[in-house]
Amino acid sequence: RALVDPSRVRYLAEISETLRDYHRTGAAQVRAARRSQRLTETLAEVRDTPAEAVLEAKAAAAAGDVRAEYRSYVAGWSERVARYQADEYVYHVRGRELRQPMFHESLSHQKIPRVVLPDTEDHGEIVRYAYKEGVPGEFPYTAGVFPLKRLGEEPKRMFAGEGGPAKTNARFHYLCEGESAHRLSTAFDSVTLYGEDPAERPDVWGKVGVSGVSVPHLDDMKILYGGFDLCAKTTSVSMTINGPAPIVLAMFFNTAIDQQIDRFVEAHGRQPSVTERAELRQQAISTVRGTVQADILKEDQAQNTCIFSTGFALRMMGDIQQYFTDNAVRNFYSVSISGYHIAEAGANPITQLAFTLSNGFTFVEYYLSRGMDINAFAPNLSFFFSNGLDPEYTVIGRVARRIWAVAMRERYGADDRGQKLKYHIQTSGRSLHAREVQFNDIRTTLQALLALTDNCNSLHTNAYDEAITTPTEESVRRAMAIQLIINREFGLSRNENNLQGSYIADYLTDLVEEEVLQEFERLSNRGGVLGAMELQYQRMKIQEESLYYEHKKHDGSLEIIGVNTYLDPSTLRDDWEPEVAELRRSTDSEKRAQLDSVLAFQAQHAAEAPAALQRLKQVALSGGNIFEELLDTVRVASLGQITRALYTVGGEYRRNL
Repeated sequence: RALVDPSRVRYLAEISETLRDYHRTGAAQVRAARRSQRLTETLAEVRDTPAEAVLEAKAAAAAGDVRAEYRSYVAGWSERVARYQADEYVYHVRGRELRQPMFHESLSHQKIPRVVLPDTEDHGEIVRYAYKEGVPGEFPYTAGVFPLKRLGEEPKRMFAGEGGPAKTNARFHYLCEGESAHRLSTAFDSVTLYGEDPAERPDVWGKVGVSGVSVPHLDDMKILYGGFDLCAKTTSVSMTINGPAPIVLAMFFNTAIDQQIDRFVEAHGRQPSVTERAELRQQAISTVRGTVQADILKEDQAQNTCIFSTGFALRMMGDIQQYFTDNAVRNFYSVSISGYHIAEAGANPITQLAFTLSNGFTFVEYYLSRGMDINAFAPNLSFFFSNGLDPEYTVIGRVARRIWAVAMRERYGADDRGQKLKYHIQTSGRSLHAREVQFNDIRTTLQALLALTDNCNSLHTNAYDEAITTPTEESVRRAMAIQLIINREFGLSRNENNLQGSYIADYLTDLVEEEVLQEFERLSNRGGVLGAMELQYQRMKIQEESLYYEHKKHDGSLEIIGVNTYLDPSTLRDDWEPEVAELRRSTDSEKRAQLDSVLAFQAQHAAEAPAALQRLKQVALSGGNIFEELLDTVRVASLGQITRALYTVGGEYRRNL
C-alpha cells in the first residue's frame, strides 16, 4: 500500500492554492465590509431625502456581500475590545474556567496590558484583523494558540543528557530546582539514537554517554526520571529520539505505569489486582505529558539517524498514533515534526519552515490513508524549530501557525484543536562559535527574545560553551538566566501580542508565507515530500544553502562579530593560544557501568526475551500494532535486542543514491 494515497500526490500544491484562496477571499471581504460601512453611514446622512430608497437598497446589498462570520465579528468588536480592557479575562480550557489578570503595573505605576487590540472603527480593518491575525487563541492563531500565557510558569524546557542515567537525572533536578513546573528535555547519546546497546566495539565504546545519555533498557529509563512524578500535571518530558523512538517511548510509558503501581503498593500495602493494574495503566498513559520526536522524514533529509527502512519507520509512527487514538492518549505528542535539524544542517529559515510544514502535512496524509480521523490525531502533532538571527525568524511562528490553521480547517476539516500548531524553539546551535565564545550568550539572548515575542510554546536556550563541549553547570545557569531575564525583567514581555500591528512584522509574515507556498509547489512537482526525497531534493537544497552561508561567512560579507570582524587583537598574535575550556565527557568508568548494566538486564531476562522478541516479529509480520506489543517487549529485552529483531522484519535503512 502506498504511504500517501496516489490520488492525493499533489496535496502540497492544493494546500498552497487553499491558502491563496483564503487570502483572496479575505481581501475581498475587507473591501466588502468597508463598502458596506460607507454605504450605511451615507444612508444615515440622507434619511428623508429622495436618495434614501436607492441607498437603502445598495446598503442592504452591500451588507449581504459580507460573510456572516465577518458580520458577526464586526458586530461583536466593541464587546471584544471591552473584554480585553477589563481587569480580568475569563476563558475556558477543556471545560475548566480560567481567570487571569489583564494588566501588569510598572514601576511608574502604569497599567501595561497583556493583549492590545487595534484602535479602529473601520470595518475593513476589523475584517482584515479577523482573517489575517485574530487575538491570541483565536483562528487563524497568527498571534498564538492560547489566549494568554500561564502566569508563574516559564516556557523553559532545557535540553540535557550525558553519561549514564543517574548523571543526567542529577542535571534534570538541577535544572528544575525551585521550579513549580518540571519540563524535561532529554538528549540521548548516538549509541541510543542508532538503536544499539553499549558494547566494547571501538565504534560504539567511544560514544557511550557522549553528548547524550545512554539508556539501553527499561531499568535505566526509571533511573533517568527518578524523583519526578511523570503523571503530574506539572511534569512533561520531551525525548529527542527518532529511529528507535517507538522502543524508547515504550520504555517511558512503562516507567510512568510502574510509578503508579509503586504508589498503589505504597498506599495499600499490597499488589494491585489484574483489574486495578489495568486501571492504573490506563490512568498513566492518559495523563502523562510530553513529546517524542520520532520524525523520520527530517532524519532522511537532514540529521541522518535513520535505522529502519523509511516505510517501516512510518508504519511504526502510525502505530504509535493509532495506539494513542485507541487509548485516549491526549496529553502526549506522538511526534515532534522538526525543523531544527534541517536548519542546523544548513537550511535558511524559509526552507526550514517549508520543509518542516510539508513533512507535517505528509504525516497528515499518511495517517488519513490509514483510515484515522483527522480530529483524533491532529491534536497529537507538535513542531520544533530553530531560531537564528535572520529577519525571517522574527515571524516563523506567526507564519507556521497561520498556514497550519488555514490548511487544517479549509482543506482537511479539522476542528479547533487540530488547527492549533504548538511548537518548541531551540536557539541556533550553528550560530555558536568557538572563537570569542563569550559572545554566544548575546546571540542566544536575541534569538530567545525573537522566540518569546513570537509566542513559542516552550524554549531551550543554548549555553555559550556548546560550541566546544557539553554544557557545564555554570554555562547552563547563564543560559537559563537569559530566559528568566526576558520573561521577568524585560518590560515589553509583559505584553503578549507585541508583534501585532507592526508594519515590518506584517510585511515579513506575508513575504515568508508566500515563499513557503512556492516551496510547497516545488515539492509537489517532484511527487510530494516522499517523491522529492527519492530525488534527494531536500538534501541538495540544504547543502546549497549551507555552502552559501559558509562562503559569506568566510569572505566576510556576512559579518559575525569576533569571528570575521571586530576581532580581538590579542588573538591575532602568532603565539596566541585559546583558553582551555572545561570539557565534559563520559569517563571510562561510566561507559563500563553502562555496559555492565545492559549485560545484567539481559541476563536477568534471558529466559523471557527470546519468546517476547519472537512475538514482536510475528505482530509486525501479521500487520498488528507494533507499538502496543513493544510495551510488553521492553520489559524483558534491551534496546539493541529489539532493534535487531525488527531489522529482520522491517529492513534496515538504505539511502537511495
